[in-house]
Amino acid sequence: MRTIRTALALALQALLATASLPLAPANAQDAAAFYPGKTINLVVGVSAGGGYDQYARLLARHYARFIPGAPTIVVRNMPGAGSLSAVLFTRDVAPPDGLTLTTFNSGLLNESMSDGDKAKVRFDQFAWVGSLARDVRACMAWKDTNIRSLADFASRKQAVFGGAGPNSSSANNVAMMRNLFDLNLRIISAYRGNTEMNLAVERGELDGVCISWSSVPEDWLKNDKVNIIARLSRATSPAILAAAPFIGDVAPSQESRDVIDMLLLSGEIGRPFIMSNKVARDRVALLRKAFDEAAQDPALAAEAEKIGLPVSPVGGAEAESIVARLYGFPQTILDKARLAIKE
Repeated sequence: MRTIRTALALALQALLATASLPLAPANAQDAAAFYPGKTINLVVGVSAGGGYDQYARLLARHYARFIPGAPTIVVRNMPGAGSLSAVLFTRDVAPPDGLTLTTFNSGLLNESMSDGDKAKVRFDQFAWVGSLARDVRACMAWKDTNIRSLADFASRKQAVFGGAGPNSSSANNVAMMRNLFDLNLRIISAYRGNTEMNLAVERGELDGVCISWSSVPEDWLKNDKVNIIARLSRATSPAILAAAPFIGDVAPSQESRDVIDMLLLSGEIGRPFIMSNKVARDRVALLRKAFDEAAQDPALAAEAEKIGLPVSPVGGAEAESIVARLYGFPQTILDKARLAIKE
């Protein structure tokens, strides 16, 4: 209940901030003629500094050049409830005029899918603009813990791993690893984003994390400060990941492998951008086209490489298809998945 109250309080605060804005009829004018002179709010469901925030700001610096009229794009961080606050704001509060674009922690996809009729939100009921990168994720432990593999959890006292809020990908990944492999592992999912969580690892508050590769501090890798325990993606690039086992390949049963496949499918749209499904279709189509062009832009690619953000874009239509697959798994697997990510 506390999580819902927090999410709704943040949404109400945002509503008061936007109450004075005029709400134009969705079909009042042609999409291309709508955006000149406008401001697009790019809402980020986590705190500043982490991977989701970096991808959002990267997009914001290039996106407007591909939108007719080159509107101003303003990034607004709205952390809370594992980024659920930002999603609820987009669905229930923000005017559906095509001026609010939102990115959120993709772990919410699994939470929504596994909760069935009890889910607070369904992601097949949004307009999908696209994703800048498929997610490459890994579980890692601080070097001093001497945790080098899944087997090492059995030979030590309880380990503590972090999560960037309830229902976040990082929290769900840790829960999945603990529950499917019966590990002596405790989860603290009180962090507002990966940046805060990573600092907790460095301070010794946490033994490790399961996070996106783009959120791993460069210093950790350059100075060999962490052990890579397992890959949460089949990808073996960069090379340092190749030596770690893919978690699905070492799962204890076929049923566990099926659950892992379902839970990791959301990584195919790892850095998502959505809008209200009430936004006029022509405006969604325009922003999708602009998103695809920005994601393929050499200037964006060059900046992404410079700051260490891998870009492997997913178009809006493909993202919608992946979400449809997520909601199409049989109930038996959904039930097992629900237990697998239970903290």
